[in-house]
This record gives sequence, C-alpha cells and structure tokens, in this order.
Amino acid sequence: MSSVSILGVRHHGPGSARAVRRELERLRPDAILIEGPPEADALVALAPGLEPPVALLAHVPGAPTRAAFWPFAVFSPEWQAILYGTSAGIPVRFCDLPAAHSLAEDRDVAADRAVADRDEAEPAQEVPTDPIGALAAAAGHDDPERWWEDVVEHRAGDTPFEVIAEAMAAVREGYRPDEREARREAYMRKTLRAALKQGHERIAVICGAWHVPALTGPLPPVAADNAVLRGLPKVKAELTWVPWTYGRLASWSGYGAGITSPGWYHHLFEAPDRPVERWLALAAGVLREEGLAVSSAHVIESVRLAHGLATLRGRPLAGLGEVTEAARAVLCEGDDLAVELIQRRLVVGDRLGQVCDGTPMVPLQRDLREQQRRLKLKPEALDRELDLDLRKPLDLDRSHLLHRLALLGVGWGTPGQARGKGTFRETWTLRWRPEHDLALIEHAALGTTVAGAAAQRARDLAGKPSAALAELTSLVERCLLADLPEALPGVLAALSAKAALDTDVTGLMAALPAMVRAQRYGDVRGTSAAGLAVIVRSMLERICVGLPVAVTGLADDAAADLLKHVDAVHSAVALLSGDEAARDPAGPRGRWLGTLRGMSDRQDLHGLVEGRLTRILLDCGELDDAGDRMSRAMSRGQAPARAAAWVEGFLAGGGLLLVHDPRLLGLVDGWLTGLSGEQFTDVLPLLRRTFGAFAAPERRAIGERLRSSGRGEEGAGEPDVDERRAAAAVATVLTIIGRADG
Repeated sequence: MSSVSILGVRHHGPGSARAVRRELERLRPDAILIEGPPEADALVALAPGLEPPVALLAHVPGAPTRAAFWPFAVFSPEWQAILYGTSAGIPVRFCDLPAAHSLAEDRDVAADRAVADRDEAEPAQEVPTDPIGALAAAAGHDDPERWWEDVVEHRAGDTPFEVIAEAMAAVREGYRPDEREARREAYMRKTLRAALKQGHERIAVICGAWHVPALTGPLPPVAADNAVLRGLPKVKAELTWVPWTYGRLASWSGYGAGITSPGWYHHLFEAPDRPVERWLALAAGVLREEGLAVSSAHVIESVRLAHGLATLRGRPLAGLGEVTEAARAVLCEGDDLAVELIQRRLVVGDRLGQVCDGTPMVPLQRDLREQQRRLKLKPEALDRELDLDLRKPLDLDRSHLLHRLALLGVGWGTPGQARGKGTFRETWTLRWRPEHDLALIEHAALGTTVAGAAAQRARDLAGKPSAALAELTSLVERCLLADLPEALPGVLAALSAKAALDTDVTGLMAALPAMVRAQRYGDVRGTSAAGLAVIVRSMLERICVGLPVAVTGLADDAAADLLKHVDAVHSAVALLSGDEAARDPAGPRGRWLGTLRGMSDRQDLHGLVEGRLTRILLDCGELDDAGDRMSRAMSRGQAPARAAAWVEGFLAGGGLLLVHDPRLLGLVDGWLTGLSGEQFTDVLPLLRRTFGAFAAPERRAIGERLRSSGRGEEGAGEPDVDERRAAAAVATVLTIIGRADG
C-alpha cells in the first residue's frame, strides 16, 4: 500500500531543513515532490555541483522582464531534500503550478483585478489569515517570528510535522483559497496523483506548512481539480540556475517568505553545537578585523549575557535579538556603527552563490563568465573598489568590459572619481546582483558575446528616431570607452544627421564637449574614431554662426544658463588646441575666439555675458583694453544692477586677477565706493555671490591690497580717519576688553 508523507516547512528555515533531512533518512521514500516549477525537473541533477545561495530563474523568451525567481539557501528545506534525493538516487520532482502558467497568469490576473475593481457587484476576495501569526496568538505570543523560531527552528531538527499539520488544519478551517492559490494546490494534488499512478509506494512531499491541509485528508475529486486547471493561460518559459546572494534573500523571496537574517540562519544550520558561543566569537573576529579591541573576556561576558537574556525571556535558546543585544552591550560597548558592521557582515552576510559549467546559459552569459576568468574579475556580493591604469593591457580590457556591460544595462561596475588628474586612470565600484543575469538574458538576442551585444545595443539606440543630440554624443563617448569601433560608423552617421537638422544652438553647445572628449579618448586609448573630427568641426562652425543671435535679449536666468554652455565649449575648444594646426586663425580656437571678440563689442549684451566674454578674451591674450571696457561698464551712465552683473561675469574665473592688476582693482573699488546707500543695497546680493565664490586666500589678498592702497601709493601715508567720530567706537571697544581707563 502506498504511503504519502506531507512535510510542512517554513521556506528558508534552518530547523525545518535539518528536520526534513532527518525525516527523509527515516522514511527512505522512493519519490520526493518539492514545491516549485515542474519545468525545473531536468535541472535537479545539477544541484550537487552548485554552491548556494542559488535560484531557479524562469523567464519568457523575448520578454525577459516577465520572470520569476525561486531562491534556495543551504538552510532551505527544499535544498536539503534535493541534495538527499540526488545522493540517494531517488527521483526528485517539483509539484507547484508550472512557470508557463504562472508567468502567463501575471498579466491576466492583473487584468482580472482591474475588471473586478470596476465591477461593484464583484464580491471582495477573502484574505487569508497569517497562519504563523494565528498560531503564535493562540499560544499567547505577540511576535510570530520569535514564536516559530522557539518551537521549530531552535529544536535542533526535532520538528513535529504531524503537530504542524494539525495546527495548520485548524487555522485553515473555513478558509476559501483565492483563484491563484486554488490552482496551485490543485496542480500539487495532480502531481501527487501522477506519482502514485506511476507506482511509487513511499512519497515525501516538501511544501510550505500552509499547503499541508490541502494535500492531506480526503482530496477533492479529480474532476474538480481538472476543472480548476482547465483553460489556464500559457506561455513558453525557460528555466535555469543563477547565483543568488544573502542580501537579496533578505529583501526578496520567490516564496513570499523572505527572511531578514540569512547569515544568522546559515550559522544556525552549520553550527548546531554551541551556536551562541560560536556566533559571538565570529562577531568578535569581525570587529578585530576593523581594528577594534575585543578580547576573549568580552566574548565570555557577552555569551553569559545572551544566555541570561534568553532565560529571563523564557526562550529555549538565545535568538538573534539576545545575541545582538549582548554584542551591543559588551563587544561594541554601545557603538551603533560597530553593531551595524556585525549586522552587515554576519546577520545578512556577503555570500554569493555559484553555478557549475553545465548549467544552461545563454551565450552572452557564458562569454561573460569566460571574460571574468580571463580578466580575473570574480563577482562578489559586497562592494569592491577597483582602480585601473589604462596604460596596462589587463586594466584596459577590464575597463572595456565594464563599459560594455553598462551599455547593456548590467550595472556590475559603477564608475567613480579617479584618483589623480591623469586620463589613464579609472575607478570603479563592483557589486554583482542576481538581476544582472536577467539583464544578460534580456539582451541575449543582440549577440553571442558581450562586445557584439554591446555594439548592437549602441546601434539600436542610435537608430531611435527620438534620440536627442546630447544622447547621441554621449553614445559616441560610451562606444569609445567600450572599444566598439564596429558600432561607431552607425552612431556617427546618426549624430551627423541629427546635428545637421538641429537648429538649437544651446543643444549643439551642450553636445559639443562630449564629442571633444570622445575624440580625445580615441587618442588616449588608441581607439579609431574616423570621421569624429569632421563632425566636431561642423558643430563648432554652426555654434559660431548661431551664438551671436542666441545672446540677444536674454533675461538674467537665461544669461546664466547660456554662460555655462559658453564655458563648456571654451574648455572643449582648449582640448582641440593641442595640435599646431588648431592654433591658426582659421582653426577651431581662432574661429571660436573670433566669434567671441565680435560679440564683445556689441551694446545689446546682457551685463553678465559681456563681462564673461571680456574675461575669456583677456585670459586668452586677445584684449589689451580690458581696463577701458571695465571703466565703461561701471561708469555713472550704467545702471548699478548691470554693472554688478558685468563684474560677476568678469570675475567668474577667480579673484587673482584683482590681486595682480591694481588698475582693475581700483576700478572696482572706485565704482563700489561711489554707489549710494540704496544702490549698494540693490547690488549687494550680486556682489556677495561674486566675491563669495573666491577662495579664502584670494579674498584675504584683495583686502590687504585695498588696505595698503589707502595709505598712499607707496603705502607710507596714514589712513584718513575722523578722530572725533571714531572716539565713541574706541571707548566702547576699550570697555569691552577691560581697558576703559585707556
């Protein structure tokens, strides 16, 4: 006679995992059914070669955003059942609703829900009770998680499956599952009946404790289950194993049973003997690695405190709350930062799973794995700083790979601010996340290698009609950084066509700096960028033609925005002036400065624009009458607000010019001291913004210059002070410092 054992567990529970392993060794079943997608049956044989945490990934080809994960840790009961079955040669099958239906259901269920929201006559769906919460409340506990740990996870593998089944039956009494849950449980029963029909005599089913009542006792008729499953939507689904992380397990679980402390649960599973003592010893080791003084006496006292707290609270074993409080009080001496370090390193953990070479992968994933091995870049779950010297071939190849992945939306590396000023340096922060595998699958149709897929992705982005000019210039730069010469012609062609039709001068000015940088990167990295110089020259020519019109009739905010573009283009032109040919009057620098010189003589410019153009031309050696221009700008015939804007634009490059040019400083000082009180109040915000941007040494030097200039040309004269008016202030100061007697 066939026997069926239903083992209700908590997903990702160390006590449940240990109990399942012991129960399977006692039952010695000839078939094992596990809650999960049946399409993964063929992947079970790979499990012994995997290093958890790992996850089953189901996705729809052509629509990879529709995907689902089923994660497993070493302390997951389902994982231990898989390992037992594969080692004993017992068939292991998954019995949950197929991913082909669940992934198709997602869309339809959402649509049905929207329809139900519009239909007031539709009865509300009955919401199930939290089973563990209900049992904990019945036992007089207000914390369901702590109650479950005390009665199940801390029992060292002696889990009473019969008692759990009875308790869940009581909780589910009168409960009516919703449509999705009814389909899942109907398919579980269908799989169980199929296993019995195949002649298996001892079947073990490992499922969530909530589903146990649906699989025990008198089962519904076969016809009833078939009716529930009839007409299910279906899509083509593909499954594979992917690496997972404990950090992701803590925040996202495919079972809807996420845990906040996977590192702690891993420890409970791996160290059933004296877990509290071993845990606090590990915590002490983490703190010592960070240079904190933690002795053996600290560990001993923290263990005593943890056990004492557990006894006071009536717990069979000190839980995470007790060991954390003990570590905070003794090991960390109340330091929250040290507690956070333990939380990140141990409670959550930094484990990243590994899959074996035989795991089904798309070619893009395999190519990345090969490159990771060749470039010695191992995926890690925690942040890792990577400094690259692009003069070294290995580091240059690493940079190319990270930039290519960024084009594909795989954010394994985040670029940072390089240390030093050289163009041969790059800094990255690396951190692998499980969803990166999904991004690779999403772009699998673009190519079989990372380089080929990234190049095709760049061509696709360039071919979008909605692509803006700034986006295309950024794309050129990214192609050069990623070393994708095969993608550049198409991107440059799209850029040239877009630039030829773009009549917005500010858009051209915003796009030009990236183009110039791209041309420079091509030289630095040895990447060919044929045709780029022609486009840069064309864009600069159009900027020079359109800029004189764009500076007419600007308001204050528009003038400030335009000057940002002017400064950016000026810096970009400076990068182009490295070649001698670029220094001639007909070259980029000559053409640009000629345009600025022509605009600087106009009378209709905004004061901010005129002042900035004057400063740029002065710094480039194109003006010898800057003093006369400043004198005219700050003459009595000019409005104080315009004069202040002129000064702001002129001094935007820094205040050293006033330190080294007494005439310019005298002009500013004379204009400022000649303002009336009301005029000074009006222009004070502009002046504070201008001079507040100077470095402190510059402001100090300007003050010293002004003070010395008040004592005569040689600095030997006395300041012009009204002794009678100053007497009252002198007396007050003397009283404050305690020298009222003089």
